[in-house]
Amino acid sequence: MIISASRRTDIPAFFMDWFLTAVGKREIQLAHPYRPQLVRRVDLSPKVVGAVVFWSKNPRPLLTRLDEIETWCPRLLMHFTLNAYGSELEPGLPGLNERLELFEIISRRLGREKVIWRYDPIVLSSLTDWDWHRQAFSRLCRRLAASTFRVVISLVDYYRKTDRALKGLAGKGMVFFREAETDPRTAQLLGDMAREARAQGLEIFTCAEEKDWTACGIAPGACIDGRLLERLYGLPAVASDRHQRPSCLCSQSVDIGSYATCAHGCLYCYAR
Repeated sequence: MIISASRRTDIPAFFMDWFLTAVGKREIQLAHPYRPQLVRRVDLSPKVVGAVVFWSKNPRPLLTRLDEIETWCPRLLMHFTLNAYGSELEPGLPGLNERLELFEIISRRLGREKVIWRYDPIVLSSLTDWDWHRQAFSRLCRRLAASTFRVVISLVDYYRKTDRALKGLAGKGMVFFREAETDPRTAQLLGDMAREARAQGLEIFTCAEEKDWTACGIAPGACIDGRLLERLYGLPAVASDRHQRPSCLCSQSVDIGSYATCAHGCLYCYAR
């Protein structure tokens, strides 16, 4: 079994005590995300947990607990989301330089091949247009190339909760390019990003994109990547996760987070 911790909230940033309490008990009671009256027991015994995939924008609290985690399960993978938006879109995050340094520390601790950079999501707007992303991605790519081997990207999805969250910025004159997927400048941007990533020695994949961007040099990818976990840890092949969106290629996992619990407050987030 692969534990995902978590697509729904930032467990490494806010809930490490809760997580390690569950690890100590060797089980967790997990409520269904949309039907909370339905609760299942998830076995966290070391013999059952094959690997843990963490997702975070600020995993500093995890650093001091890694020894405890690895004693329980040494097979770890970290998705570290790092953009350069600033407080307009990401009001609850530390400064960019602090997060860059943290990324490098995590990479040295876990190993370059176990930390995946997420440049995600790509929000195209009057303040963060195509040229802005081209320059921001290039700077970050050159900084992080020594600390990771893979970058994952996706375009922002405008859910109703996203629209509500962005309404205040729109009221201040910020324009969001909601049809960016069909704009030829987006294909040009993604092609440039693919070339920059490969020039720095990085693989680049998309995450759950309905549109296929392979022609731009970016193939669809799996974030819970069974083949990568097999390569890193010799884990047996894991079936695709039928509970995810059709465009998601992830292997099956058990996600132990809860929606609407992350305190970062990123305005574009689907899990608000």
